[in-house]
Amino acid sequence: MKKTRIAFILFMIISTIILVCTYRVDSRAESGIPEYSGAPSVAINDNKPQFSSDEITTSSFESYGALDKLGRCTTATACIGKDLMPTEERDSIGMVKPTGWKQNKYPGLVDSDPPYLYNRCHMIGYQLTGENANEKNLITGTRYMNVEGMLPYENKVAEYIKSTGNHVMYRVTPVFEGNNLLCSGVQIEAYSVEDKGKGISFNVYCYNVQPGVVIDSKDGSNKLDENYTKSVSADDFQVTAPDNGTQVDRSMPAEAETTAYIANKNTKKFHYPSCSSVKDMKEKNKLYYEGSREDLIEQGYVPCKKCNP
Repeated sequence: MKKTRIAFILFMIISTIILVCTYRVDSRAESGIPEYSGAPSVAINDNKPQFSSDEITTSSFESYGALDKLGRCTTATACIGKDLMPTEERDSIGMVKPTGWKQNKYPGLVDSDPPYLYNRCHMIGYQLTGENANEKNLITGTRYMNVEGMLPYENKVAEYIKSTGNHVMYRVTPVFEGNNLLCSGVQIEAYSVEDKGKGISFNVYCYNVQPGVVIDSKDGSNKLDENYTKSVSADDFQVTAPDNGTQVDRSMPAEAETTAYIANKNTKKFHYPSCSSVKDMKEKNKLYYEGSREDLIEQGYVPCKKCNP
């Protein structure tokens, strides 16, 4: 009888541990996060970050949680100061394939060239801690979430630190529902330390969605939303080529793995043709290239930080 009771207790303990590890994050509804309604982000907890007093410090550090048993990222936390910020341009991160990575192109819907749905999103932005191909800091995120949702907050923090020299507590938590491989979004909390939140203080949730695209968060698969309507002009489907001024039709996806780039033979950086840096490039230094990004990198070229090809 005693052995049976001990076995039962051990079973309950193991079951509890398994349950906690499997269901790491509650659903958005249970976390008080409203459904997406057209804005890329929303304030939560009255926009107040939830750092405890013993977490707040003026000593710079960065910490990235271990991947869970499904290979998903967990919380990333940092006290960001100028000393953590990068002094060099970002290296390639293309070798990292985060969970839920099922790439697709959506010309006219995704605001990038090529119009890829997904980015390898840094949870803590490169401009803040200089992390490159850190798989514990890279999640599959839509271009919309990356640029419209997360980037404005990252820019705000970066500008504050550069202008004041102060530190900012920063925490990013990806929200995965159940065993989904694609996060539903990310929670970003930030708090400026030396001025006790007067300069920076927010708690927001950025939605991992793309208007016009239906996404299955179970595995990241996606398809065009046939019911979506968007007011667009012809310019949304065409881009002017830099060499001869002819227009290229973007209404049809380009060949897979083949993209047009313009590389600078002098600086060894490569850009999308639409990048503003191309206009400042001397013609003799231009290398017009159509092929894979990986091939250019193998030839010693590095991606432009501005257009992030």
